[in-house]
Amino acid sequence: MTIAQNQLHQAALRLFAEKGVTQVTVSDLAEAAGVARGTVYNNFKSIESLFEDVATQLTTEMSMRMAAIPNQSTDPARRLANGIRVFVRRAHEDPPWGRFLVRFGSTTPTLRGLLEGAPTSDLKSGLELGRFHLRADQLATAVAVMSGSVLAAIMLVLEGHRTWRDAGADTAELFLRALGIPPDEARSLATSELPRLPVGGDD
Repeated sequence: MTIAQNQLHQAALRLFAEKGVTQVTVSDLAEAAGVARGTVYNNFKSIESLFEDVATQLTTEMSMRMAAIPNQSTDPARRLANGIRVFVRRAHEDPPWGRFLVRFGSTTPTLRGLLEGAPTSDLKSGLELGRFHLRADQLATAVAVMSGSVLAAIMLVLEGHRTWRDAGADTAELFLRALGIPPDEARSLATSELPRLPVGGDD
C-alpha cells in the first residue's frame, strides 16, 4: 500500500465511523487525508469500494494479529475470554477502529466474519469437549449474543462509561457463565493475564 493509500484508508476509517458511508464525499476524504481530490480518484473507484477496502484491511490486520498471539490456550473457554477482551482492548487503544467496528460490525459481512469466525470454532470445540452447556441448535444464537456483547462493551469504553479492563472482563465472565462455566471459574478466566497483541498500543 502506498503512503497516499494508507493516508486515505486512515482518513476513511475515521470519516465512515463518524458519518456513515453515504455521507462521506471525495472532498471530505481529500481534506481529511491531506491529499488532492485527484489522488482519491486515482486510487479508488468509488466511496463504496473504499469502504470495502477499509473493512477488508481491518479484518485482515486484526485476524493476523490474533493468530500471532504466542502460546494460545487450547481451552475454548479461555480462548473466548481472551478473544473478547482483546477486541475491547484494541478499541481502547485505537478509538476510530472501535467506532468503525461498532457502527458496521453487525451489518458488514467482512466484519461479521471477523467477530464470529474464531468464536464459532471455539464454541463448537467447547461443545464437543463438554465444556459448554448449550444445545447444538443454539450455536448461531450464542455467536450472535457474543458478537453483540463485544460491540456493546466497546461502546461502553468509547463513551467513557467503563474501562476496557472492566468492560472486557465483565462481558467475558457473563458470556462464559451463560455457557455453563461455574461463576468462580468464569471470573478467574475473565480476569487472568491477557496476552499482548504482537503489534499495537500499550495497556
